[in-house]
Amino acid sequence: MDVKDALEFVDNLLYAKTGKHLNDLERQVFIGSWQGQTYEKIYPTNAEYIEKYVGYKLWQKLSQALGEKVSKKKIKGAIERALKKRVFISYCPQEPDLSLAVQLGEAIQTAGHRAFMANVRELPSVHHPQRETDWLKQIDAELQQSDYFLLLLSPTAAMSEMLIEELRQVKELRDTRYPNKPAILTIRVNCPLTVPLNHDLRSYLRGTGQREWKSTADTSAIIQEFLNILAGNALWTQAEWGGEEEEIALPKNHPVTLPALDPPLPVAEPELPKGQVRLASAFYVERMQIDLQCHREILKPGALIRLKAPRQMGKTSLMARILATAREQGYRTVPLSFQHADKSVFANLNELLRWFCTRIARKLRLSESVDEFWTDTYGSKDNCTAYFEDCILPEADTPLALGLDEVDRVFQHPKIADDFFGLLRAWYEEAAYGDRDSDLWDKLRLVVVHSTEVYIPLDVNQSPFNVGLPIELTEFTVEQVSDLVQRHGLHWEVPEIEQLMRLVGGHPYLVRVALYYIAQQELTLDVLVDTASTEAGIYSDHLRRHLWNLQQYPELAQAFAQVVAQNDPVELESVLAFKLHSLGLVHLQGNQVTPRFELYRTYFGDRLPLVP
Repeated sequence: MDVKDALEFVDNLLYAKTGKHLNDLERQVFIGSWQGQTYEKIYPTNAEYIEKYVGYKLWQKLSQALGEKVSKKKIKGAIERALKKRVFISYCPQEPDLSLAVQLGEAIQTAGHRAFMANVRELPSVHHPQRETDWLKQIDAELQQSDYFLLLLSPTAAMSEMLIEELRQVKELRDTRYPNKPAILTIRVNCPLTVPLNHDLRSYLRGTGQREWKSTADTSAIIQEFLNILAGNALWTQAEWGGEEEEIALPKNHPVTLPALDPPLPVAEPELPKGQVRLASAFYVERMQIDLQCHREILKPGALIRLKAPRQMGKTSLMARILATAREQGYRTVPLSFQHADKSVFANLNELLRWFCTRIARKLRLSESVDEFWTDTYGSKDNCTAYFEDCILPEADTPLALGLDEVDRVFQHPKIADDFFGLLRAWYEEAAYGDRDSDLWDKLRLVVVHSTEVYIPLDVNQSPFNVGLPIELTEFTVEQVSDLVQRHGLHWEVPEIEQLMRLVGGHPYLVRVALYYIAQQELTLDVLVDTASTEAGIYSDHLRRHLWNLQQYPELAQAFAQVVAQNDPVELESVLAFKLHSLGLVHLQGNQVTPRFELYRTYFGDRLPLVP
């Protein structure tokens, strides 16, 4: 690289970081330093000033921008290292994904950059907990340093829990690092843009560029385009990489009816669960009285339904069906997940409520800008309420059913949680008891979804968690698991069902995963039980996601290690107990905690002592 290219790179880098270009003296110092000149040679008339003030500040700015200590003598090496990109390649170990990943990795390395191959379903051939924990630490370290997250998204990869965890951590890194690294690039491998993705994937990949790979004929062009991006000869734009994927909405007139008391038990082609259960799926198991109660409640003016359960228990699937019932009645519906909000959204209440109104308005395709209705004269709660009263609720004569998923994320920010949840409570009471505009607030129907108890102090008179219809989803019963067994075309007796439930209880997701593989004749129940807690078992992806997540939070890992090491219930600090319960790892009675399943006790009992 010559001095002209280096100067242009540094000037652009600092402008992106600070909003200011290099001044004339800084340019002179940089050029002279690049050419190996002394300060006396660079600026003979006042070398001391240039060294102590201009040069010193320039190296400080470059150190911050490049993420390493930069000095006059080290500038060339620092810039050369900055121009070498680190690429994290996430893929599934199957063809054609594997071959494409290898070719991409080799091309990246040949071009002078670094590629890390991260198999999202790596299955070590031997039972080796230390190797597994070290591998997860390496993935974490590589993500921290990566400039690009290159995802090979095939239908199989789309069902990986480890991939969802990778994307969650990438999003957190992008929220906190400059300049929003790692950038996400997606190659859809035999997975057309028209193929629907689950809710988490859609949210994490929205606004990122995507390419389609249909055959080996596409390989060379995709590799060359990516190398051009790494070399800075092409811009990574949404247009080049496929643009923003529209969120897939359910049909407006989807035929949704209240569940019958005795639903049929369909036998259908097995489907591997991948998050929210599709409305048309034959494998959604109604919790009869709960579902019926929710479908009726959403039709009441000013309704507030609170759904609580740990992860993967069917909360989002039930919320989707409640909203579908509302849509069938002609209501406007908006599902909104707090899990995918940027970290900056939670900086203060004003940011949260502006994001909240903007997201709802966008989903309803309203033309009124939130900025036009937001004023410093009133507080953010008044602004938000006014926007609902002036724009959102009057926009149509029909009610608005609003599904708020993953509100636990707000619990992590106590300074704003009390005001936000107090606002929801005020709206509910306005519909129930208010005189002013109460008919308007009757049109708002809320479904609030959370994973655990509220572990922050909320004013009892302002909390929405002690009003409305409370619904807590529990694990499937023996009868419900038997129902699922029949739907998969399996002919089991009670002993087989009990054998599976001793391993994973009535966990909806884990039960369905087991029945899928058994119905596909890829393994037997006995083999499943023998291998479930090993790296070669069908739950390895699920278990590793939990292990990796626990590694990010040493306090949680230490607390859970105490739980799995004891046969008797363990008493934990309430916040730790609630968070473990939210993750779905424990049963909770007061502060008394036990492992949720034998599967978790066995797997984490081997590995958590290895987590620092």
